[in-house]
Amino acid sequence: MSASVLKVGIIGQGRSGRNIHAETLRKLTDRYAIVAVSDEVEQRRQMAASDFGCAVYADYREMMNRNDLDLIVNATPSHLHVPVSLELLEAGFNVLCEKPLARKAEAVDALIAASRRTGKLLTVFQQWRFNPIFLEIRKCLASGVLGRIVQISLTVNQFSRRWDWQTLKTYNGGNLLNTGAHFLDQALQFVDSEPSTILCQMDNANSFGDAEDYCKVILTGENMPLVDLEISNCCTYPRSDNYLIQGTNGSLKASLSEVEWRFFRPEEAPQQVVQHAPMSDADGKPLYCREELKWYEGAWKRGEGISYPAPQIAFYEALYDTMTNGKQLAVTPESVRLQIRIMEECFRQNAKFTYEVPGMV
Repeated sequence: MSASVLKVGIIGQGRSGRNIHAETLRKLTDRYAIVAVSDEVEQRRQMAASDFGCAVYADYREMMNRNDLDLIVNATPSHLHVPVSLELLEAGFNVLCEKPLARKAEAVDALIAASRRTGKLLTVFQQWRFNPIFLEIRKCLASGVLGRIVQISLTVNQFSRRWDWQTLKTYNGGNLLNTGAHFLDQALQFVDSEPSTILCQMDNANSFGDAEDYCKVILTGENMPLVDLEISNCCTYPRSDNYLIQGTNGSLKASLSEVEWRFFRPEEAPQQVVQHAPMSDADGKPLYCREELKWYEGAWKRGEGISYPAPQIAFYEALYDTMTNGKQLAVTPESVRLQIRIMEECFRQNAKFTYEVPGMV
């Protein structure tokens, strides 16, 4: 695109559209300009006009009459992500859609087909791929110091009662589609493999809506570590470590602000041989296997060492490079499809929380 500053329209001024997208774009005025906003709530429109100095619309379709928008951000409620994104693509707009992208893989395929048919960009706001913790964990895994990875556990637990629209199946609410869209996406980036077995258990513990607020997902497959994802709103003893990765040479743990890992180097370890006979010490007393290993440690803490931009800033910076300099798209809908396919299978296994909606959303 010829213009150095991309003109952006935002559909929706809720927690995501206003507090995340609009506030992020306001920090990147050398790259983006918010020129249009739509929202059904008049007070939100007035706030947008005052704060962003942009045109406002009650109906996003009125915004679609403009011919100067380089990008439209789809920050509608979750159940509208697919139909609105399809409508935008077919009308010739580049689209950034909020997560979760869809409820079914079939819907993702329809979006990918529309993007290819129209030649318009479609990306998904999986900004946690730019989270410093995620990036540091990937560095450690890539170094190989933990050996072969056996298990990856991701835990997002709290005790919380909730009663907003994101607790309703009809709006594609629930913990798996909302919180899981980030953590399942990260898990799949860690293993870089497609699981052959998917097991899931869901429950509605404390939410006042009918969607799940407890979700346990187990993923396994040939030549991949076991993935254990747990998202719960009924845990009064949440773990301080959201990530726990176990390998043959060591382990890693991480919260949302720091990472620690501990490992030994096999080449420095004593060479052991399997003993078939009972083991005894010098006095003939029974002996249990014991050895001294030299342990190495590593750590990273937010605010120390490498400085990372906020995930949402990094996402928009990467998107700008794609749209203006032709860099490879950081988050493709193809890369999100596996996440959605796994979620779809999770809902299939928990029929109580499945919701069939028209239009493959």
